[in-house]
This record gives sequence, C-alpha cells and structure tokens, in this order.
Amino acid sequence: MSESNTVKVTLVRSPIGVQPKHKLCVQGLGLRRLHHTVELADTPSVRGMISKVSYLLAVEDGQAEHSNATE
Repeated sequence: MSESNTVKVTLVRSPIGVQPKHKLCVQGLGLRRLHHTVELADTPSVRGMISKVSYLLAVEDGQAEHSNATE
C-alpha cells in the first residue's frame, strides 16, 4: 500500500432497491444517509466492501486532504 492509511467514503446513491447484501455492506461501512462521509482504515476488508458497492459510493484518499490543509 502507499503511505496513505485511511480512505474517505461518501454515499452518493441511495441503497433503496439494491441487493440485501449490498445494503449490509453500506451499513458495515458506517454510512447512514445520502452524502454522509466516513473516514475508514485502508484495510483489505474495507477495500472489499468498497469494491462490492462502488456504484453507490465516491471514494477519495483520506491523507490527501490533510496535506493540502497546511495553509
């Protein structure tokens, strides 16, 4: 992995009408409502859940925001 150890995940599409297992992945990531953002550890299990429901999410590197906030 790179120097980043967190990942920011935002729910951008509603999980209404998706497969029940995909709803559970969204819940497991800690996302509760649309446009809710959480910062998670960048682990293989989290990456697996993200890849399963990637069509519902926006994903960005968590450390990128910290390096730009030095101004």
